[in-house]
Amino acid sequence: MKKKLILESGEVFHGEGFGANLQTEGEVVFNTGMTGYQELISDPSYSGQLVCMTYPLIGNYGINRDDYESMEPAMKGLIVKELCEFPSNFRSQMTVDELFKKKGLSGIQGIDTRKLTRIIRNKGVVRGKIVDAEADEKQVVTELKSFVVPTNQVESVSTKTAYAAPGRGFKVVLVDFGSKLGIIRELSQRDCDITVVSQDITADEILMINPDGVMLSNGPGDPQDVKGAQEMINGLLGKVPIFGICLGHQLIGLACGAKTFKLKFGHRGGNHPVLYIDKNRVEITAQNHGYAIDSESLKNTDLEETHIALNDRTNEGFRHKIHPCFSVQYHPEASPGPEDSNYLFDEFIDLMKSFNSKIG
Repeated sequence: MKKKLILESGEVFHGEGFGANLQTEGEVVFNTGMTGYQELISDPSYSGQLVCMTYPLIGNYGINRDDYESMEPAMKGLIVKELCEFPSNFRSQMTVDELFKKKGLSGIQGIDTRKLTRIIRNKGVVRGKIVDAEADEKQVVTELKSFVVPTNQVESVSTKTAYAAPGRGFKVVLVDFGSKLGIIRELSQRDCDITVVSQDITADEILMINPDGVMLSNGPGDPQDVKGAQEMINGLLGKVPIFGICLGHQLIGLACGAKTFKLKFGHRGGNHPVLYIDKNRVEITAQNHGYAIDSESLKNTDLEETHIALNDRTNEGFRHKIHPCFSVQYHPEASPGPEDSNYLFDEFIDLMKSFNSKIG
């Protein structure tokens, strides 16, 4: 199944298709993780994107039942140097190719992923399309230049119906902007009583649940496109402890008067160093975001910076100076990735304890 990847900038990569025999287009981004491809494939934050893996061999431990981050993949496709046809792992139940066929996803292998990554690093995120080998390249480039990235990505991946993950501890409302199951797992391990709600919920509706805390999840796309979220957050500040992750972090920033901007090529992988300013400690983190908070814009808000990315000095975390609210740009649930930042869930538990003792 001969395929080619065509970029809007005109570059063409010839390779071999896998998964469903479909043409697919989206933003082309790269991920530097050596493992965790199953979690990546099922991460809702990759909605609408073609993901290039910089590690050359993908699929060597197969696909299993336990490592999904959502029920249905939201990515548009996968780009790899070499796809393993015969995985070897005691948990393996199918290959990546078999999963893609079942889920109607298309991928391409056998291309120079190092060259593609360098193009993205130099030019920034580009739009691309996986097409049949016979496709007219000039026509595809023309189509890509007029391709508009959808603005309803959060709406498309968020749950439409609230559901519960019961526990006997603190009652937490998880606002699903494209939440990963790893967040629910970490809260459940701390015996939280979790209610997962849709992204368009209002502050009044959340407060009617009477939660001990609110978690704002990760999710795809531009935070400016998430309608109603800033109003909801402002309606919660000071009334209940809040913990934001990734997109949730950006939305808290916007609600408090900070600004966001689109990174040239984003942070995606499980090996990103972050400085925890308070403790002067470096943590290796899992990340997946294409937008970031403008650190300079924090100076005119009630937010203070707590974490900084060491690769490019962009903001990776802040806390509210007045209200019980903090957030980080990376993924402390580590699905996949290192567990250096797992303690943040414990800090959220402590914040709920402290807040409840003050109002009790």
